[in-house]
Amino acid sequence: MMGTTTEGTTTEDYLLSAVCGPAGGCGLSHNASRVLPVANSRPAVSPWQVVFRCSFFLAVAPMGVAAQAPKPVFTHADTIRGSNTPERAWWDAAFYDLHVKVNSADSSITGYNTITYRVLKPAREMQIDLQLPLVVDSIVQDGTELSARRDGNAFFVRLITRQLPGSKKTISIYYHGKPTVAQRAPWDGGFVWARDSLVRPWIATANEGLGASVWWPNKDLYSDEPDSQRVAITIPDSIMDVSNGRLRSTTPNADGTTTYEWFVSNPINNYDIAVNAAHYAHFSDAYEGERGKLTLDFYPLDYHTDTARKQFQQVKPMLQCFESWFGPFPWYEDGYKLVETPHLGMEHQSAVAYGNHYKNGYLGRDRSASGHGLKWDFIIIHESAHEWWGNSLTMKDAADMWIHESFATYAEGLYTECQEGKKAGAEYTIGQRKIVRNDEAIIGVYGVNHEGSGDMYDKGANMLHTIRQLVDDDTRWRGILRGLNKTYWHQIVSGKQVEDYISRQSGMNLSKVFDQYLRTTMIPVLEYRLEGQRLSYRWSNVVRGFAMPVKVTTSSGVSSWIRPTESWKTARVTLSRPEDFRVDENFYVVPKDLLKPADSTTVRKAQ
Repeated sequence: MMGTTTEGTTTEDYLLSAVCGPAGGCGLSHNASRVLPVANSRPAVSPWQVVFRCSFFLAVAPMGVAAQAPKPVFTHADTIRGSNTPERAWWDAAFYDLHVKVNSADSSITGYNTITYRVLKPAREMQIDLQLPLVVDSIVQDGTELSARRDGNAFFVRLITRQLPGSKKTISIYYHGKPTVAQRAPWDGGFVWARDSLVRPWIATANEGLGASVWWPNKDLYSDEPDSQRVAITIPDSIMDVSNGRLRSTTPNADGTTTYEWFVSNPINNYDIAVNAAHYAHFSDAYEGERGKLTLDFYPLDYHTDTARKQFQQVKPMLQCFESWFGPFPWYEDGYKLVETPHLGMEHQSAVAYGNHYKNGYLGRDRSASGHGLKWDFIIIHESAHEWWGNSLTMKDAADMWIHESFATYAEGLYTECQEGKKAGAEYTIGQRKIVRNDEAIIGVYGVNHEGSGDMYDKGANMLHTIRQLVDDDTRWRGILRGLNKTYWHQIVSGKQVEDYISRQSGMNLSKVFDQYLRTTMIPVLEYRLEGQRLSYRWSNVVRGFAMPVKVTTSSGVSSWIRPTESWKTARVTLSRPEDFRVDENFYVVPKDLLKPADSTTVRKAQ
């Protein structure tokens, strides 16, 4: 559905070499439910910026149930940013050849991207995204400069050469300017111009929500990834750049700069492409994994080398655990890197951003309050899990970001299980329930670059933990997780595809379970009455047709399955005392004894 054009959005026709100066008021409209307070826009100087996009809700979500979030309002700009417009749908990105010169002296960049694409059907106009205030100097195809019209942060290029279906074409976009400065990177997105503790330049990019077009031109759409990409970053000689993939060459230039050419040999999300430029040290290792030798490369700031050598020892057991649960690491060709950044972290493919201050937990805290979360480094575990969930298996639309975040958060509990056993892993995941807000549905609105609730992390993880109980066979459950990664290896998927796969492989119709946890803010309530040896029970606060089985105590020390529906059912139990009745806490539900006065504190904790 196309939104209406909002005040401040401009549409112009021009030849790109002549115009494209900075303009205001044309930015994208962000999700009303996830807007951060406005921060100072000056470049950061602290060596530790501690808010990151993946973790904003992880850090600030209150306990208990929050008020319902206001209904978001979408704009014409949101539709252009988040939908597969006709000017996007006819071409498929095959290769991005990105060259960017970064000038730390004035926080500016200059560069170009040559896009190789496959023609899927004839077209006369092509959408390419680049966000204000960056300036497009020219767009060239077959030696001819092309004209375009601008609509907010999108350029609609008028093509001259015939676009023949089945053919491959290239087009080059030349640009420059001062990109948006990330005020609370990487949640809000943009460039980070920071300083380390020795007051030396420390530069990074992070832009998942806002989009990669905040600093380089591309088809800024989750559902299209290039097959491979070159990333050539030119920076001052005093610092080095670490980007995605493998380093192919380092070229000193006459003007006191050096060009670092990196190459990604696999498909990659646009937002994963990163600049990381600083005074880095480098040390390496190798991991013998399911597909052979995986190179491990670590880039801490030079004065953190000894600390990093100790903290980054967690990488190998993480890889061993996740390969066991999810299948082979997806990027053996490109390797695994961990790069220290001036923001808390991000899942940049084959160059995971790390800024957790070399502490266990989440900046030294255990989000689950179980005690288990302080035994490992949150950023190493969570962000590396995204190499499977988000980078290899990628959402088609931002509305389905739960595919990335629910599974990556669930991976934290699995890692705890690998280290301490199944009971500890369950305690960690169950402990995260207190952070759930239930402010809005986890699934957002499709086609407008809209993410749903931040509950996609902890509530989503607990949904998966509940489904594991329903499967009731850890070998099968492991097979489902590995099967998802094998079936959708390096692919873009919808949430519905993931839901249907889990239902098929589990042998159960889980559609109502997914509807309940992903599409509503309701936590299922198991209402029951225990009168003597007679148990009456039913589901309430559920979607119509919800009939999820659950394990309860039916005799002293014995758990059995019951199959509640929205209608009352009865069963015979043999309990010595009524208080011996328990609902298995591994199921994310709220038990409610109708013969006992409600305890609002208990209900809040359960939710």
